[in-house]
Amino acid sequence: MLFISSRDNPRIKLLAALGESARERRKLGQTLLDGPHLLGCMLDAGILPAEVCVSMSGSKRAEIASLLARLPAALEPLCVPDALFARIATVETPTGILARIAIPSPSPPAAERAAGSVVILDAVQDPGNLGGILRSSAAAGINALWLTPGCAQAWSPKVLRAGMGAHFRLSIIEQADALALLDAFPGKALATSPTTGARELYHVDLTGPVAWLFGAEGQGVSAPLLARATETVTIPMASGIESLNVGAAVAVCLFEQMRQRRARRDGQSCA
Repeated sequence: MLFISSRDNPRIKLLAALGESARERRKLGQTLLDGPHLLGCMLDAGILPAEVCVSMSGSKRAEIASLLARLPAALEPLCVPDALFARIATVETPTGILARIAIPSPSPPAAERAAGSVVILDAVQDPGNLGGILRSSAAAGINALWLTPGCAQAWSPKVLRAGMGAHFRLSIIEQADALALLDAFPGKALATSPTTGARELYHVDLTGPVAWLFGAEGQGVSAPLLARATETVTIPMASGIESLNVGAAVAVCLFEQMRQRRARRDGQSCA
């Protein structure tokens, strides 16, 4: 390992900038991944980091040592004092290891081929919600997500933490022109809406490819995207409850689709 103790070292300053600045992440096409779980998920997906940094105390932990052993010999980790690591870490309680990684840039055609269904997020700005949606999408067998302008940065440290490794199982297109992408999508587009005339989710056939449209809480799906939807659906709720958190709504819809597909596969009724 290469030992560094100065916070003015250019490599340390780069790590700090990526952790703090969305502008730097966009400019460099890189981000900062914090913690052994995320690094392990990335390595399991066959992706290597550009650089790894560990704290002095972290380097002595068995979990972190096993991750370092999986890195190629040419990738020499940085080792820094605990106090310096705490300055560049993206969490209040430092995990002991972080990595600088390149942000993947999948092309829309690749995403379309990969996905039987896709999730389109329209101006979902909360990092925790976005990370949770990525996690639910991966768990429900979705392969691709299209994020319109106005969404939180998908590869920010906060969203990465909330996603718990889901990023490495998904094709994520940011700044997506959702209307143009929908023109090439072979299935129907469903938007969740509490409005009158929306069909109850559990009465809709979800066994085919679906482009799911979800908007930010309070605003919902934008008018142009809503107009492009094949149909609007509503999630039945108890009397007096007006809406769900967008992350919860995504999970309900995607797992209902998974339920219907499994029922059809097993020769059961989807109803």
